[in-house]
Amino acid sequence: MRKVWLGVSVGLGVSFSFVALLVVGTYMVAADLVGGAGGKAVGLAKGAVPATYEPLIQRYGNSCPAINPALLAAQLYQESGWNAKAQSPANAKGIAQFIPATWASHGVDGNKDGVKDIWDPQDAIPSAAAYDCSLAKYVKDVPGNQTHNMLASYNAGAYAVIKYGGVPPYRETQNYVKTITTLAKSFEAPIQKVQPSQQSAGAIYFAQKQLGKPYLWGGNGRPEEGGRFDCSGLTKAAYKTVGIDLPRVANDQWNAGPHPKRSELLPGDLVFFAYDLDDPRSIHHVGIYVGGGYMINAPYTGAVIRFDKIDSPDYIGATRVTQDGAKALPRANPA
Repeated sequence: MRKVWLGVSVGLGVSFSFVALLVVGTYMVAADLVGGAGGKAVGLAKGAVPATYEPLIQRYGNSCPAINPALLAAQLYQESGWNAKAQSPANAKGIAQFIPATWASHGVDGNKDGVKDIWDPQDAIPSAAAYDCSLAKYVKDVPGNQTHNMLASYNAGAYAVIKYGGVPPYRETQNYVKTITTLAKSFEAPIQKVQPSQQSAGAIYFAQKQLGKPYLWGGNGRPEEGGRFDCSGLTKAAYKTVGIDLPRVANDQWNAGPHPKRSELLPGDLVFFAYDLDDPRSIHHVGIYVGGGYMINAPYTGAVIRFDKIDSPDYIGATRVTQDGAKALPRANPA
């Protein structure tokens, strides 16, 4: 349930020229905000992973050169969505989705309690890192990117990577490598500025046309709903108009791209609000940034789609949506 905003509403009297000025003005400084493509991750972005798992991911994400904390986080999120009790129809278990046979040979006792527990993240997360590094060692002499070869081995087996001298020509394997490396960018703390979005203006254009419509819990803008939206329904619909398909739920939209700092926000960035600033799974609200410290958002039942300030105590961060980032997101995590 969306709680009442602490930010002050600007109201429906704000004209389109206000939006235009914010967008144009913010884009005029875009060149100063962007220093080129993002560099290698130096750690995890603030709030990128649940705080409970962050120390484990930071520690074991540096177990070998083929992995880093952001990549390990991407794998865990892709496998289970941080659900330590996840179990797939194929009998893959836990946060890292090990099948029992693989666990038997690669599981480690990460917390040194004398038990290798597939359900315990303190064992499963170190085991996932160890398994990645074992695969990387198997294919260390194969030409090409060692991380890509490791991920391909995870999906298709080391033998296939060795046979083809790199990522094998299997569509599923190539897609897996791209998915994980793309998703990893949403967990990185980049050392350079984040590239601006090319689709953001179209998303804002759609959102501003919805101003004044009453909020509808679960609303997706369908005719039978009177064209009304809730917060994540609005952001999903806005980006759908520019060819980007976001997940339906706000806390899943969080990983649709890299996370710019508050000082680096550009129009079109999604801005998020959470109950626990150390846990992105507690995100409860999302809006579309338009510049000048304001967003367009569908706030809560009884309110209308409107402009609000983004600076409030529950602001957790922002995401610069990319098409590849949205495509990489898991659509249904194991129960």
